[in-house]
Amino acid sequence: MKLYSYFRSSASYRVRIALNLKGIAYDIVPIHVLRGGEDGGPRHRDASYRALNPQARVPALELDDGTILTQSQAILEWIEETHPTPALLPREPVLRAKVRAIAAIPCADIQALQNTTTLDRLKTQFGADPDALKVWVQAFVGDGLRAIEALLPAPAPFAFGETPTFADVCLVPQLVAARRFGLDLTPFPKILAAEAAMKGLDAVQRAAPEAQPDAE
Repeated sequence: MKLYSYFRSSASYRVRIALNLKGIAYDIVPIHVLRGGEDGGPRHRDASYRALNPQARVPALELDDGTILTQSQAILEWIEETHPTPALLPREPVLRAKVRAIAAIPCADIQALQNTTTLDRLKTQFGADPDALKVWVQAFVGDGLRAIEALLPAPAPFAFGETPTFADVCLVPQLVAARRFGLDLTPFPKILAAEAAMKGLDAVQRAAPEAQPDAE
C-alpha cells in the first residue's frame, strides 16, 4: 500500500494517523506541493500524478491491487470499514454522527480556506501580503475551532471518551496549521486536552510532519 503524501499537508497527516492507529503497513511516496515537479513547478501538478489523482491534491492512497482512493475523509471511512479494529467511530448512531460532525469541520469548513491553492490565489490574484494571509487563516481557523470547542464534551481523555475517534484524528493536524499561522489556542482547553492525549500515542508521533521522510 502506498500513501502519496506531503509532510505538511493536514489531510495527509490525518490519514497517516488513522493508518498508524490501525496498524496498517504503508509506504510514503512524497508529493511536494511547492516544488519538485517535472517542469520545475510543484510535484502534485505533474501529469504523472494527475493520472493517479485528477484533482492533483494529496493525499491519495494506492491499494495493493492498484486501486487509487482520494479525499482524506473517504479514505478514513475506507480504513474504518475494512479495518474495524480498533474502532475510530462509536457504535451508537447519534454519537457516531457527532464524531463525524466534529471531523467534518476541519476537513470541509476550514481546510479549503487555508490550503496552499487558496492562499496562492489570494496572493497572485488579489495581492494579499503575508500579514493579510495570516489574518485570513486565523479568522477561518478560529471560527472552526470555536465551534468545535463548544460542541465537544469534556475529553476523557480523548475527544469522545477513552479511545481516539475520527474527531481526534482530524483535530491534531488542524492544530499544527493553527500554530503555524500564530493562532492563540488558549481559548480551546477541551481541544488541547484531546490533542495532548493523542500526542502521547506512538501511532500519532510516527505520523507527525517532522517524522516524515520528506520533512524539511
